Amino acid sequence: MAEKTDYEMLAANLLKAELKRKGVTYAQLVERLNAIGVDEKEVNVRNKLSRGKFTAAFLLQCLTAIGSQTLHLA
Repeated sequence: MAEKTDYEMLAANLLKAELKRKGVTYAQLVERLNAIGVDEKEVNVRNKLSRGKFTAAFLLQCLTAIGSQTLHLA
């Protein structure tokens, strides 16, 4: 398996930090994604964040689902 690039790690860590900051678990994220019409399973979300392999669209869907208005890159 290929190693994560710096940007993949950054994207995954940013999303994980936002989830933690908002107090949202992976299970809750899946519920919120489903509520906005995004069909995901908890295991798939967990794998995406673990690998750091997901699209920008998925990142935006997650941020929308948890109600993030701003994102700090540093």
